[in-house]
Amino acid sequence: MAGLRGRAAVAATNKFAPQVAGGFVRQVLDRAIDGVGPLPSARKAADAHLVDTDGDVEAAITRLVRRHTALAGAQGFVTNLGGIAAVAVSVPANVVGVTLVQAHMVAGVAALRGYDLTDPRVRNAILVCMLGEDAVKDLLKSGKLPSPPMTLATSPVHSPELDRIISHEVTAELVTRTVGRRAVTLVARRVPLIGGAVAGGSDGWSTRQIGQYAARELKDRNIPKRQA
Repeated sequence: MAGLRGRAAVAATNKFAPQVAGGFVRQVLDRAIDGVGPLPSARKAADAHLVDTDGDVEAAITRLVRRHTALAGAQGFVTNLGGIAAVAVSVPANVVGVTLVQAHMVAGVAALRGYDLTDPRVRNAILVCMLGEDAVKDLLKSGKLPSPPMTLATSPVHSPELDRIISHEVTAELVTRTVGRRAVTLVARRVPLIGGAVAGGSDGWSTRQIGQYAARELKDRNIPKRQA
């Protein structure tokens, strides 16, 4: 069983590797922010949640995270219905789907909190939030990241070199996270519906955790309205 898990992880990594080259996470982030297909722009989606909550920013964030948690769980289920034979194919599709949903969600949180989504510093902060709190703490401790998301978003200067470092770390984390999860659920894939349910639940749970971390980390920068 250990050998089977190892071979599956290697196969998945090899299958995914060509797709992560050339700024994979940056391309996905651009599409998440600008919108793609039926997915509206992050700003438009955030504004819709704000309207639905009568202008309550915190309620809108809660609603946005809940919605994206459901989306991540659903796409995880769909891309993992193929059973154990589809592992090498479903991993890339699942990575793209989860990354798009999570980037769209964190960008929406940033928009609701008053950040400029066109600012490269804010985009770096969004990507770092997608790593999740534990991974960020580890990277800060090891010195691979200079500062947490909030500090990155409000830094006085933008560093192109930091763009490269963050893209690398986020991509590596996405591959590790996805391949590791598939190794754990490999046995469940023998029964396709169960495999899909396990993967979908995992994607939904991780998305919720990332959304809550982004909501804690990205402090409000909205300018208070003056009383007339």
